[in-house]
Amino acid sequence: MDQEERVEDPVSAAVDWRGRPCTPNKHGGMNAAGFVLGLQAFEMMAIAAVGNNLITYVFNDMHFSLSKSANTVTNFIGTVFLLSLLGGFLSDSYLGSFWTMLIFGFVELLGLVLLSIQALVAKLRPEMCEMILVDGGCEEAKGYMAWMFYGALYLVALGSGCLKPNIISHGADQFHKNQPNKLSTFFNCAYFAFCTGEVVALTLVVWVQTHSGMGVGFGVSAAAMAAGLICLISGSFMYRNTPPRGSIFTPIAQVFVAAVSKRKQVQPAAASQQQLPGIMSSKSNTMLSHTDKFRFLDNACIEIQKDKSDDNQKNESPWKVCSVYQVEQVKIVLSVVPIFACTIIFNTILAQLQTFSVQQGTAMNTHRIPPASLQSIPYIMLIFAVPLYETAFVPLARKITLKDSGISPLQRVGTGLFIATFSMVSAAIIERKRRNSTETLSIFWIAPQFLIFGVSEMFTAVGLIEFFYGQSVQGMKSFLTAMTYCSYSFGFYLSSLLVSLVNKITSASTTSSGGWLSNNDLNKDRLDLFYWLLAGLSLINFFNYLFWSTLYSYNPALIPTTRSAVHDIESKLPTVLPS
Repeated sequence: MDQEERVEDPVSAAVDWRGRPCTPNKHGGMNAAGFVLGLQAFEMMAIAAVGNNLITYVFNDMHFSLSKSANTVTNFIGTVFLLSLLGGFLSDSYLGSFWTMLIFGFVELLGLVLLSIQALVAKLRPEMCEMILVDGGCEEAKGYMAWMFYGALYLVALGSGCLKPNIISHGADQFHKNQPNKLSTFFNCAYFAFCTGEVVALTLVVWVQTHSGMGVGFGVSAAAMAAGLICLISGSFMYRNTPPRGSIFTPIAQVFVAAVSKRKQVQPAAASQQQLPGIMSSKSNTMLSHTDKFRFLDNACIEIQKDKSDDNQKNESPWKVCSVYQVEQVKIVLSVVPIFACTIIFNTILAQLQTFSVQQGTAMNTHRIPPASLQSIPYIMLIFAVPLYETAFVPLARKITLKDSGISPLQRVGTGLFIATFSMVSAAIIERKRRNSTETLSIFWIAPQFLIFGVSEMFTAVGLIEFFYGQSVQGMKSFLTAMTYCSYSFGFYLSSLLVSLVNKITSASTTSSGGWLSNNDLNKDRLDLFYWLLAGLSLINFFNYLFWSTLYSYNPALIPTTRSAVHDIESKLPTVLPS
C-alpha cells in the first residue's frame, strides 16, 4: 500500500452510524453535539443527585458511622472517575465512543433502578432508629442488604465512569481539530450542561429525596438517565463517529520494550539534530513534531543495520523498531502526567464539599433547605458565569493573547488551582465560627466555600479537559480525556486516605479519646483544623503546578489541508532512525 492510500482525510476518517464516510453538511457540527450535551445534562442530573446526597442515605438509612459514610461516598465517587480509564480504553480500542456510551448508559440505569428498589422496600434496609447512637445502638446494613447496596452503587459507578470521558470526546469529535474556537466553545457548553444538570439535581431531585424519600429520589435519577439515553440515540443519524483503532497499550508497550532492549545503543548525531517539520502517522492525518524530551525513548526508533542483502530487515518486528510518531505519542502521555498529578489535591477539596460540608450544613439552621442543595449555589451562579465567560471574557482575552480560547488551557487550570485554596480557607473560618457560636448559625454561612470552589472549577475543570483533548492524537482521544476524570478519582481516594491518616495521627498526639474526625459529632470534631490542612496542601500544590506547567512544552497536532501536501511531507520523513 503506498503512502497516499494510507493517509486519511480529516472528513473521511469519521464514519456515520452505518460505517460509511461522513459528509460535512450532514454529519457533525453543533447540531450533532447538542444531542451529546443533552446526555451530559441528564446523566449529570442522575449521578449528582446520588453522589451529593448519598452520605445522608448511608448515614441515616444504612446506619454507617459518619467517617465510614464519608469514606463510602468518596470511594464511590473515586471509583466512578477511575473507571473512566476503562471507558476511554474500550472506546479508543474496540467499541467506539457511541457504543461505549450506549452500553454503559444502560448499566448505569440498571444500578439506579436497583438503588431505588432497595430504598423503597423496607425489608432490604436495616430497621429504622430514632437516632444514630455512637455506641452502635443502630445496627448498620450487613449481609444481603449490604451486598445489594454495594452492588447497585457500583453498577452506577461502572456505567457512569465509562460514560463520562466518551461524552466529552464524542461531542468534540463532531468538530474538526482545525477549529479550536469551536472546540473551546463546545467545552464551555459541555460545562454549562454539567452545571445545569447539577442545579436540577441539587434542587429539584434533592428536594424530592428529602420530602418523598430516597427511593423516589433514586427513581427520579433513573428517569433522568433514561431521558439522557433517549437523547443520545436520537442523534445517531447525525454523528461523526471515530472508528476504534485497536489496543492503545500495545504501541506504548512496544516503545518501552524497544527502548529498553536498545538502551546501550548510541543514538546517531542526526537524531539530535533533526530539523523535521513533523512526523506523519500511518493511521491518521495527524503530524507530531519531533521533540528532544525523554531522549531515552528515541532508542526505540534506532534501526540496527544488518546485511544489506537481507530483505527481511524491512519487516522488522514492531517490538524492536518503532516509528518516530509512535515514540512521540508515548512522550505526550508521559508529559501530561505531572499536570494530571497537580489536580489531585484540587479534587480532594471537592470531596470535602460533597461530604463533610454537607454534614456541616446539617448542624446549622437549614431554614428547611436540604443541606445537599446548598451545593447548587455555585452552579446556579455558573449557569450565568459560563456564557459570560464565553461571550465577554474570551473575546477580550483573545485580542490581548491572540489565542482562540482567550487564555491557554494551562493558564486556565492554574487560575482555578489558585482560587481553590480560598475555598478551604473560608470553610475553616466558618467552621470555627460555627463551633464557637452560642447560637445556631444559618446554613448560608457556608455558601462562600461552595461559591469560591465553583469559580475555581469553571477554570480548572474546563481547562483540563481542553488541555488533554488538545494534546491527544487519533486513537487516544477518549483515553487521555479520561485522565481528567481519573484525577477526580485519585482526589477522592486521597480524601479517604487523609481522613484515616489524620484520625490516626491526631488521636495518637492528643489526650482526647479520638482524632480530629473520629467522632460522629461535629461539635466534638476539629473539622476546622482539617480544612486548614487542606488549604495549606492546596497552596503548596499550586506552586508545584507552576513549576511543571512552566516546563511543559506543547506538541501541537497539525492537520494537512490537502492529500498531496500529506504525501509530499510523508515522502520526505523517515519512520525510523538509522543506526
